[in-house]
Amino acid sequence: MTDSPEGSNDAGTGPADAPRAGTDAPPSAAANLFDLRTIIAVLFLVYGIVLLIMGLVSTDDADRMKTGGSNINLDMGIGMLVVAVLFGAWVLMRPLKPPTPEQLAEAAEGDRPLGH
Repeated sequence: MTDSPEGSNDAGTGPADAPRAGTDAPPSAAANLFDLRTIIAVLFLVYGIVLLIMGLVSTDDADRMKTGGSNINLDMGIGMLVVAVLFGAWVLMRPLKPPTPEQLAEAAEGDRPLGH
């Protein structure tokens, strides 16, 4: 076997500072990006902005009479924006963490799924 290049591990498969199998690797950005909470937050944000704009721009007296005098688009738009902020805060406060090897072994032995 030839000398491994500087900065690689013993097997020559990558840099020496790369996480090894069975160790805690940092969660990937893709896993956090496609977290269901993030997707829900973005959907609430988009729909909330649309309803907020519609409530500010295109509500007339006939629309208010249908809803009992309230501007329902504006109210629901603000509510959806609040929910989007709450989901976003939840994602930031409790990011996804990959299961540890101990948790995986425990889940394989028992009948309880991970996270329960």
